[in-house]
Amino acid sequence: MKHLISITLGILICLFSSNTFAQTKSKYTISGYVNELDSKESLIGAIVYVPSIKKGTSTNTYGFYSITLPSDTLTLVFKNIGYVTKSISLKIEKDTVINIDLESQNKVTQEVVITAKRIESDESQMSKIDINVSDVKDIPAFLGEKDVMKVIQLMPGVQKGSEGNAGVYVRGGGPDQNLIILDDAPVYNANHLFGFFSLFNGNGIKSVELYKGGFPARFGGRLSSVIDINMKDGNKKEYHGDVGVGLISSKATFEGPISKKKPSSFIISGRRTYIDVLTRPFMKSDQNGGYFFYDLNAKTNVELNAKNKLYLSGYFGKDKFYSDGDDTKYNLNWGNATGTLRWNHQYNSKLFSNTSLIFSDFKFEIGLNQNLFSAKYYSGIRDWILKSDYDYALNTENYIKAGVQVIYHTFTPSATVQKIESTTKENINTTNAIETGIYIEDDIQYKNRLKINPGLRISYYQSGSLNKILPEPRLSLAYKIKEDLSSKFSFSLMNQYIHLLSNTSIGLPTDLWVPSTNKVKPQQSFQIATGLAKDLIKKDISLSIEAYYKKMNNIINYKEGASFVDIGNNGNNSISWEDNVTSGQAWSYGSEFLIRKKSGKFSGWIGYTLSWTKMQFDEINEGKTFFARYDRRNDISIVAIYKLLDNEKNQFKDGITLSSAWVYGTGNAITMPIASYNTSNGNQVTEFGPRNGFRMQAYHRLDLGIQFHKRKLKGERIWEFSIYNTYARANPFFYYQNNGKLYKVALFRIIPSLSYNYKF
Repeated sequence: MKHLISITLGILICLFSSNTFAQTKSKYTISGYVNELDSKESLIGAIVYVPSIKKGTSTNTYGFYSITLPSDTLTLVFKNIGYVTKSISLKIEKDTVINIDLESQNKVTQEVVITAKRIESDESQMSKIDINVSDVKDIPAFLGEKDVMKVIQLMPGVQKGSEGNAGVYVRGGGPDQNLIILDDAPVYNANHLFGFFSLFNGNGIKSVELYKGGFPARFGGRLSSVIDINMKDGNKKEYHGDVGVGLISSKATFEGPISKKKPSSFIISGRRTYIDVLTRPFMKSDQNGGYFFYDLNAKTNVELNAKNKLYLSGYFGKDKFYSDGDDTKYNLNWGNATGTLRWNHQYNSKLFSNTSLIFSDFKFEIGLNQNLFSAKYYSGIRDWILKSDYDYALNTENYIKAGVQVIYHTFTPSATVQKIESTTKENINTTNAIETGIYIEDDIQYKNRLKINPGLRISYYQSGSLNKILPEPRLSLAYKIKEDLSSKFSFSLMNQYIHLLSNTSIGLPTDLWVPSTNKVKPQQSFQIATGLAKDLIKKDISLSIEAYYKKMNNIINYKEGASFVDIGNNGNNSISWEDNVTSGQAWSYGSEFLIRKKSGKFSGWIGYTLSWTKMQFDEINEGKTFFARYDRRNDISIVAIYKLLDNEKNQFKDGITLSSAWVYGTGNAITMPIASYNTSNGNQVTEFGPRNGFRMQAYHRLDLGIQFHKRKLKGERIWEFSIYNTYARANPFFYYQNNGKLYKVALFRIIPSLSYNYKF
């Protein structure tokens, strides 16, 4: 730990000593913020570019940019997807602050719009996809719910768990290997409705970034992916709202300024289902039960002065399933809560920092009351996190990021409380752990041809007597073959100190988060990837082809026949979860293809994945290698969005949005019974075939959607009709055998939905 502190102090001293890096008088720094004109919302990833010298940079998560330029008269170009490009010519004679407001394309005529975009071939980072929030709102909705995780599932390299499920499996990794971040806070269970919806309300989201490999050093703690989600800050100029009503839920968002004295804003967004209300008329008079979920996002921020800003954001959500009969009461509850307090500070025109205090809590509870007996089982994970990140724009050739993070984990993998009359029995198992990481990375540009992002993360983990210090080197590079064509390569080594115990594929809340211990080693992955990125700039089309290989070690699974109900429950003897698991390894390799058009009247993408994922555990399947359940040889997604504009105004105010999504995937691999027989004592025994030795039928479906937009005097009205699984494909949810015959159960044949939204 002392070594980590020493290294961290060394990094920070170098960053704070701005005079350490000599800057000639012939160069000066232009810095500032890029915001949206109407709301003053900061824009993430906006491009700042100087065409004459072919140098540029982009804004960080908080809209800040810094670029060092020679003393000369130059033109700076500011652009971002969905906004009108803005150019400024100035004579650079000193360090200058320039704050820019970009105007949305929807407010001007189509004729004067210059399409703003990020050039894929220009970025050193590979295996990264920016998810357009507008795509989340435009594609067909499942039961009227706009779900960012459903859009991520449509990207190459990402597989879903099962029919309708919102879980993601990235390049052969399990659901626990995805680092899902909401405003810097990790989210441990991102599912509502037993996995059919994610907990992210699309109305409150500003940006979504998916990393499938080549991870920057600033991210750590997971093996397979990073899903970085940022909430909207709120409108600093005007009050606005958005109300939506669907078949099973309603939602509302409200945002606006807080004070006229200091730039500040707030946003609050809530959603609740009413499935319990809809099903109540169909229940018997002596029964009471149902299911519902709700979630609430809230955020506020204030600009203290030109160099200091404060942000406070939080998420609160809960699912509840309950049944109340004459003699028995049963409930299943689970929920997430996160909170983030962030302080932005600009030390000078080159150095920017963000310091965050973060809280994250996930827990679930099963309760049973029957006559004089009651029992409660609960589990969860709670984090307190302190992190500090620094951006240093040394010059146009070097952009340095460094930081430190400390996490205090509290795991409750099992806790039971049983009451029989006046007797109470408690069995609570809690474990604490500390996870620390420090990192430094540099985005280097060499002679306008080569871009390199080398990085190093060093992680430290302590739980009980276990102490681990592990290095995590990272490297991404891009070489420009032509102006619009680049070859790319990445390498990353990742460590993960927490595990998810699951024997299902649908993300049930009974999945248990557990720590690494002396018996259970940390997970580790090694991944390399290579590919090509091509931009058809005039047509605003990007094309990428990637191939990857990933090896994962120390992944865990339940032993044959074990599950969460066995933990801590064996008469008078307590069973540790460590005794119920076994460790193994996995391999995943394949190739991905993505062609994408991000803006214009017609947009969408085609994605294709060819992949293999295999596993091996000494105590499972007789030690033989087997395919993972979520192994999928072929996976195809075709998404198309077409916007019919108002011809008279030549802009998208009144109009129609047509959308479609077609998906195809090789069937999941599952384990099937091959025989059953009765033993001498009368018990029935089922014999199973090889682990995941049976393939389900191929999965495919077509979703269609249409939106009718109508501009009102003080707002906009949107009616949306969508159809999930339009041609009623009977996709298998599971199989079972009866009298030697195999039967398939399909979950969703065809589901139409209707929703109404009003923005004001």
